[in-house]
Amino acid sequence: MKLVFISDIHGSYKYANKAVEIFEEEKGDNLVILGDVLYHGPRNPLPEEYNPQQVAELLNSIKDKIIAVRGNCDAEVDQMVLDFPCMADYSVLFWEGIRIYITHGHLYNKDNMLKVSKHDVIIHGHTHILDEMLQDDVKIINPGSISYPKNDNPHSYGVLEGKVFTIKDIDGNVIKSIEI
Repeated sequence: MKLVFISDIHGSYKYANKAVEIFEEEKGDNLVILGDVLYHGPRNPLPEEYNPQQVAELLNSIKDKIIAVRGNCDAEVDQMVLDFPCMADYSVLFWEGIRIYITHGHLYNKDNMLKVSKHDVIIHGHTHILDEMLQDDVKIINPGSISYPKNDNPHSYGVLEGKVFTIKDIDGNVIKSIEI
């Protein structure tokens, strides 16, 4: 089984479409969206090819393959146009004997940890900056942003296969591989 992780689409049809292409090229079983799906937020400029309606249509076309959580720019009205659940603040995946918590990162992060156990994994977005750290024996991973990276980070995504989480740029080049 293979999971593809993206975060922070922010209504960009260009990068949502690229994410679906990547998902298909990677032959992912599920696409995990770490929040901020349709709206760009009041602090961000409009993303490239901003079109939340087209993003919703595109993602709804693969709704059975999507696992998603809510970001700080996601609202109840977004759930009305999306055919997959996306309003949970976090979700838990059980993966090869490991508990993986997925969340956006605006509520739960290294400064406000979920109530997890040692050796659990937290995967989040929100900062638009790819990162990996170990805190109190908990692995924390951020695959960066597919559409709106910050701090000179590339447009990026993550792939979980076996016990390796790989962060790649949108051209498929490996940036970092992380043992979970």
